[in-house]
Amino acid sequence: MTTAIPTPLRAAAGLAAATIDEARRLPGRLVGLPVMAVSTALQTSLKVQQHYADLVVRGDELLAQLRPEPAEAPSWARFDDDEYTETYETEPVDDPLTAAPPVVDYPDLTVPQLRARLRTLSEPEVAGLLDYERATLARPPYLTMLSNRLETLRGN
Repeated sequence: MTTAIPTPLRAAAGLAAATIDEARRLPGRLVGLPVMAVSTALQTSLKVQQHYADLVVRGDELLAQLRPEPAEAPSWARFDDDEYTETYETEPVDDPLTAAPPVVDYPDLTVPQLRARLRTLSEPEVAGLLDYERATLARPPYLTMLSNRLETLRGN
């Protein structure tokens, strides 16, 4: 006569067998455990960062509805594409080589600073800057920018 083993007891026996199997495989899995831990931490970090970025975007959208952006940029903001309205004095010097640059402190200007000032210079002034650059510093980005501007002014 066989007695039926209750289902919870059979489940507990299955759990014990699975635990023993996992314990036997544990030494082989210990080698990969640090890699798995780091990978899991990185994945979690990435998910948190993505969720945070989504919250920031949603917050920006909500705040944009509550406070509309100003129609124009503030008066102190300057952009490369804006027309540069300031005038720059030329240096009165007797030496033709140093008198060539029509822009004060030309050798110290960065490329963006020069680009902003080029719009206010005439063809002869740009040609003078190009000659000066060739004769002195010969910086490739400056030579290219000055040559391109001169061609534009000449209509080439």
